[in-house]
Amino acid sequence: MSFVEETYDVVVVGAGHAGCEAALACARLGLETILFTISMDSVAMMPCNPNIGGSSKGHLVREIDALGGQMGINIDHTFIQSKMLNKSKGPAVHSLRAQADKAAYSMEMRSTLQHTEHLTLRQAEVAEIVVEDQKITGVKTYSGALYHCKACVLCTGTYLRARCLYGDVIEHTGPNGLKAANHLTDSLIANGIEMYRFKTGTPARIDSRSIDYSKMEEQFGDERIVPFSFTTNPEEVQIDQVSCYLTYTNEKTHEIIRANLDRSPMYSGVIEGTGPRYCPSIEDKVVKFADKDRHQLFVEPEGLHTNEMYIGGMSSSLPEDVQYAMYRTVPGLEHAKIVRNAYAIEYDCINANQLYATLEFKQIKGLFSGGQFNGSSGYEEAACQGLIAGINAAMEILGREQIVLDRSQSYIGVLIDDLVTKENHEPYRMMTSRAEYRLLLRQDNADLRLTPIGHEIGLISDERYQWVLEKQRLIEEEIKRVHGVRIGANEKVQQLLASFDSIPLNCGVSLADLIRRPELNYDCLAPIDPDRPELHPEVTEQVNINIKYEGYITRQQKQVANFKKTENKKIPVDLDYDEVPSLRIEARQKLKALRPLNIGQASRISGVSPADISVLLVYLESYQYRKNH
Repeated sequence: MSFVEETYDVVVVGAGHAGCEAALACARLGLETILFTISMDSVAMMPCNPNIGGSSKGHLVREIDALGGQMGINIDHTFIQSKMLNKSKGPAVHSLRAQADKAAYSMEMRSTLQHTEHLTLRQAEVAEIVVEDQKITGVKTYSGALYHCKACVLCTGTYLRARCLYGDVIEHTGPNGLKAANHLTDSLIANGIEMYRFKTGTPARIDSRSIDYSKMEEQFGDERIVPFSFTTNPEEVQIDQVSCYLTYTNEKTHEIIRANLDRSPMYSGVIEGTGPRYCPSIEDKVVKFADKDRHQLFVEPEGLHTNEMYIGGMSSSLPEDVQYAMYRTVPGLEHAKIVRNAYAIEYDCINANQLYATLEFKQIKGLFSGGQFNGSSGYEEAACQGLIAGINAAMEILGREQIVLDRSQSYIGVLIDDLVTKENHEPYRMMTSRAEYRLLLRQDNADLRLTPIGHEIGLISDERYQWVLEKQRLIEEEIKRVHGVRIGANEKVQQLLASFDSIPLNCGVSLADLIRRPELNYDCLAPIDPDRPELHPEVTEQVNINIKYEGYITRQQKQVANFKKTENKKIPVDLDYDEVPSLRIEARQKLKALRPLNIGQASRISGVSPADISVLLVYLESYQYRKNH
């Protein structure tokens, strides 16, 4: 009996948000790439919430775009409502969020994949990785076909040995009833990979025709839509938007949930996996926040050509009859008809401490991974990991240096550093509070931070790169000019200030001083700035932010300079920690297991103290001396 045997440069396993970015990156860098999916219907599928972006996640999408990824472009083509969150707060936490047409999003991404040179999309279940001498050499499908490769990226999402649960119903399927991948886990364990069992969940989908929207608060999109991708023309995304709605649970809802907790597989012990702390089920909310008499629910359309409405904030694994009862206590859902039940899903994933910050496995050369397989949650978290894993798989094959984004460069760097250095016993979710340097890592300047890196990799065109360099030059020139412009206390100036309820001037000040006032900004002061040049809105936005927050930005840049000192102190990958005297046993064990690439990363490992870092620094100096002499 003969079997199929083919050869590719890169094999990507899983065509969710991580797999799509990984495969596109490899193919766009000229490598012959094959992308396996358990089902063609699951390509870039959105099995849970119908949106891209949101608090901190919007930052990730912008960074993906700045590096040459696809997610931002894809949502710009398929969104049905867009909103900039946290506009009442500072620019560090402004985050773009767009409602997606789920079906259109998936179809658009699939079309992109199928029209990309060097990329083959293949429906098959990968059941085994082939490893020789601690190096990946290929994968085998369940049918027995062998695909040789130089690198492999695992992006299995929530499909590995997946099972969906609600009440006492257990279905051994992946999300949305698609087939689970039941064979790859054994191969991974056989190759020494440590596995975890995590869980997540999703709310019911309700028939729109059974909802009374008059009892809910209508939520509109922004009047002026801001695109996700820096390459999208803003004029092309000014569309008629679809509304979302806000409603609330109440004490009656909570009574039904409390009375049926023993029937929830999460509380009865049937569910083995650990769930996400920051995206809890409605059962969890009612139990953990017993003092709250209501919880927000967002009623969101799943697309333009479906009547399914997503009930955000009410994921559950309660039995079907309880779901009907509790949903129907919510204002506007009294006559709700369920299209799809809420359910919890359990799946296998890895302990991400087994990865370098490049997302390559420490014990298997050429094997990379990204997404929920790495113990994260969310489409955006998955996509950015897939992009980095794909880039580094390509760098490995091309004989180029793999990239590591650090915590001072990007939210992506924060996310990956957290995954590979910290002990994550629950699905990891990105939040703005996790980023120490968030004033510098704003979503509005992602292109200035990361486009040069994307260009160096080969995913950003020369034309796009030159515009970013020109944009940076224009910003710096205009900031310098604004600092030099003197504004006198004349009648025109005083009238303008009065129109914005701003304190009148007693003497002349710089234009920059006025911009720093909370009620004023660069644009509103244009009438008293006759020499102001005509500049692109992207430039003026950066000028305004950089002047307004100049003191804070300078302080954070000094913190980054100190941070870089430890990040630049490299640790040899083959360092024998048993040879380092005076290291505590716990620190020695953690350092041997996690193999940090630099002192900064070592200092963030749980169980490694400042005293251990001091010991390590002293040893590295003598190590380097011995090596050089």
